[in-house]
Amino acid sequence: MGYYNQTPNGRQPKPSRAGSFFAGVFGVMVGALLMWGLFSQAPGLLPGTDSADSGTQIQQQSREQQGASLDITTDVTKAVDEASDAVVGVSNLQTGGDFFSQSQEQAVGTGSGVIYKSEGDTAYVVTNYHVVEGANSIEVTLADGAKVEAQVVGSDIWTDLAVLEMSNDKVQDVVELGDSDALKRGEAVIAIGNPLGLEFSGSVTSGVVSGTDRAVPVDLDGDGTQDWQAEVLQTDAAINPGNSGGALVNLAGQLIGINSMKIATSQVEGIGFSIPINSALPVINQLEATGEMVRPAMGITLIDLAQVPSAYRADTLNLPEDITSGVVVSSVVSSSAADQAGMRQYDVIVEMDGEEIGDIIELRKHLYNEKQIGDILQVKAYRNGELLEFELELTDNSTL
Repeated sequence: MGYYNQTPNGRQPKPSRAGSFFAGVFGVMVGALLMWGLFSQAPGLLPGTDSADSGTQIQQQSREQQGASLDITTDVTKAVDEASDAVVGVSNLQTGGDFFSQSQEQAVGTGSGVIYKSEGDTAYVVTNYHVVEGANSIEVTLADGAKVEAQVVGSDIWTDLAVLEMSNDKVQDVVELGDSDALKRGEAVIAIGNPLGLEFSGSVTSGVVSGTDRAVPVDLDGDGTQDWQAEVLQTDAAINPGNSGGALVNLAGQLIGINSMKIATSQVEGIGFSIPINSALPVINQLEATGEMVRPAMGITLIDLAQVPSAYRADTLNLPEDITSGVVVSSVVSSSAADQAGMRQYDVIVEMDGEEIGDIIELRKHLYNEKQIGDILQVKAYRNGELLEFELELTDNSTL
């Protein structure tokens, strides 16, 4: 049987006064603890505390966190640090004025250049031919802004290269030369130069090697006719007016190309060209040594077989089906080495001195890097399906 704490009349007993007092005290203590916890989390709510000052402190702390200085170093920044002091501005100074004003020299164009050598008290700069063409004098602007007078040692319109010399008193660095033959498509490269003039000196753009061993038609005299096919590297690193003559470097900061030109049409984006340093170096060395570039010449104009439609290969050239690479002779200069050896238009050159020749670039490399004026050149070429051999005594290209 259950027991209940009841009064004799069945009503619940009234709570005692002591119990009510202790319950009230306990409630006050709990409330105080809750309020203390709240104020400790938000000190700006405490009496006597300026909430605006607290907010300012929080904002200052936030700004301090956002403005933290970070020293970010990448392969690109390392390469730029390595090469940038050797890249200079090149100003083409020509005499200007009119009937009412005294003639004086003024800059008619500004390009870029690269210090590639310092010897004795002289530093040497490579740039583009078109940067210094027609100059009365040359002014070089170093990376730190110092200006130095320079002289043209020699220039070559065909490769668009020129060599300058100047005092090396203020020169801070000389670029390290790389190996352009080792470049791969997709390899990262960096262009350093002065786009649009010295105001943007030392500008850096980056990209990749889009293609190697490109042959680009060049009109040298502006008559609308192709005069030459320039041997270049293709890159998507931005190259703008003023970058001409500047450096194309790899991620080691080594010079692997001289920036030269770009395709500038509304339909094209990201196609720039640089002269490979391995092709430029023989020209640079000869210009430095003799002031001019004299080459051995065969006396022919050329076109890559790859550019000839297959129908013409069969009908006009009468080539065997298995011959898919080579160089077509498009014309022969009268009394030249090729003419005297018996070569004719539409002969297809496939071998020189026992070395296979697949395109114009390979032919030019062999002719200019391996041969000298007066040397004998052994050539194999197809004519009407028959493989013929020719022996050419190379002449001076300036005589043609």
